[in-house]
Amino acid sequence: MTETQTPHTELAGEPFSAEIYSDDGSVRADFLDRVVASVQHGDVEALASSVAGLHESELGDLIEALDAEDRRSLVIQLGDRFDFSSLTEVDEAIRMDIIEALPNEQVAHALKALDSDDAVYILEDLAEKDQAEILAKLPFTERIRLRRSLDYPEESAGRRMQTEFVAVPPYWSVGQTIDYLRDSEDLPHSFSQIFVIDPTFHLVGAVDLDQILRTPRPVKIEEIMHETRHAIPAEMDQEEAALIFEQYDLLSAAVVDENERLVGVLTIDDVVDVIQAEAEEDLKRLGGVGDEELSDSVIETTRSRFTWLLINLATAILASVVIGLFDATITEMVALAVLMPIVASMGGNAGTQTMTVAVRALATRDIDIYNASRIVRRELTVGFINGVIFAAVMGLVAALWFSSLSLGIVIGLAMIVNMVCAALAGILIPLLLDRIGIDPAIASSVFVTTVTDIVGFFAFLGLAGWWFGI
Repeated sequence: MTETQTPHTELAGEPFSAEIYSDDGSVRADFLDRVVASVQHGDVEALASSVAGLHESELGDLIEALDAEDRRSLVIQLGDRFDFSSLTEVDEAIRMDIIEALPNEQVAHALKALDSDDAVYILEDLAEKDQAEILAKLPFTERIRLRRSLDYPEESAGRRMQTEFVAVPPYWSVGQTIDYLRDSEDLPHSFSQIFVIDPTFHLVGAVDLDQILRTPRPVKIEEIMHETRHAIPAEMDQEEAALIFEQYDLLSAAVVDENERLVGVLTIDDVVDVIQAEAEEDLKRLGGVGDEELSDSVIETTRSRFTWLLINLATAILASVVIGLFDATITEMVALAVLMPIVASMGGNAGTQTMTVAVRALATRDIDIYNASRIVRRELTVGFINGVIFAAVMGLVAALWFSSLSLGIVIGLAMIVNMVCAALAGILIPLLLDRIGIDPAIASSVFVTTVTDIVGFFAFLGLAGWWFGI
């Protein structure tokens, strides 16, 4: 050991067992400094001691807290001792940066220790050439399982499923099943159900583990199995699969191919990730930022936001054209220029509130053909009531501000019109976009804002021009 390395030996020793998070939920500064020092000094034993015992999600948070060079060095230095499942907990850009820094042979070796769903999660974003090279280095059975999952569409149940499961024939006894579970070395890490299949691998039922434990050994599996009423097609969208889990309070569900043959199992831990990812995706799309991640580069972030900003510019110009139609009216009465942004802004906020509720309800299938008209009437009523209340408030403010009761009446009427239209736009636009096959989370915001701006300016300036004869 060189003289410059000697002071660092104090970092070695027992694993760092203290809580790694500070009160605000971020990785503790002293723990982060300890890891960075180990990485930069190349002290592998101290580094391994620091991260030993960390849960995969904790290791993922640690990786995200490091800068790019340190996180790559951490993975390379730990080698086989690095828990690759932690890469399923980080942003895609960070995961890709780390994977690309490693030889494919090392990645293939690491994937052997992962559950199939985690391995697919890591493989699916790689280039086809790298995928093929990594898969070629895996044992035949694992390669076939992963390839089958990768062949299913992105964001489908087949991509998220785990191909490790326990399946037995219906004529086995409970005793045979228990002996098989005890003797087998190739069981999933955790499972709550045993699936029952026929000789052609068609799914015929399932047995919960607690039922196995309660049943005498001589009883046949077919006598205690229950029908799997919620088998999930492998081609089904992951969001629809998550809704099934939510509706029926499932812990796991069989995944079947187009011929009803058992191909995998979807578990609640993966479904929770899907629910979080879909909710986050909808939230980002409502803000017009697509699939942007915090770890994305400046160029990638700029590109993802540019399109919707350009569309917003076009709609802003359209609203300005409407204002231009009343330039003479505004010139005659400058107070209109002061007050008209208030009408548009209130309508925009009201429309956004309704739109957010509508988009989320569409995503969770809470709006359907049977209750859509009732919800539209409710939003229309809410918009009218809020419009009347804020019309009275803003009308009084405007009347006192500019010493003009007529101006207060005009802005009050315009406020009612715009907030009613905002409520209708907020609910009808997402419904219409969903009906024609366009994701309402992506496009609703621009259209709703355009409607509220145009209606707000037109109603206020048009009423003012008519009322004052300008």
